[in-house]
Amino acid sequence: QVQLVESGGGLVQAGGSLRLSCAASGSIGPIVSMGWYRQAPGKERERVATITVAGTTNYADSVKGRFTISRDSAKNTVYVQMNSLKPEDTGVYYCNLKKMILLLVADYWGQGTQVTVSS
Repeated sequence: QVQLVESGGGLVQAGGSLRLSCAASGSIGPIVSMGWYRQAPGKERERVATITVAGTTNYADSVKGRFTISRDSAKNTVYVQMNSLKPEDTGVYYCNLKKMILLLVADYWGQGTQVTVSS
């Protein structure tokens, strides 16, 4: 089993910053990637940022230049530093871990942490 524990969400004014953390534990290997997704009310869940085991990062266009994803491999933890937050960044942010099981990629999700950006 894989456990993902997120922290760092909250309420912030537009232009502010937050840092989310996600610690993975359990049978987590071999990891393909970790990342963050978000879901706003009434909208589909969308990818925010991901980082592969090789360190390659990928960002949604809407957050490029404002968000930075990083990881601490020794702690199996991934972070996202969110700067210049906008009201449209509001949503529940979910940590995601992808791992190989035989020849398939399996997805695991955290419980989500609320981020609210006020205007």
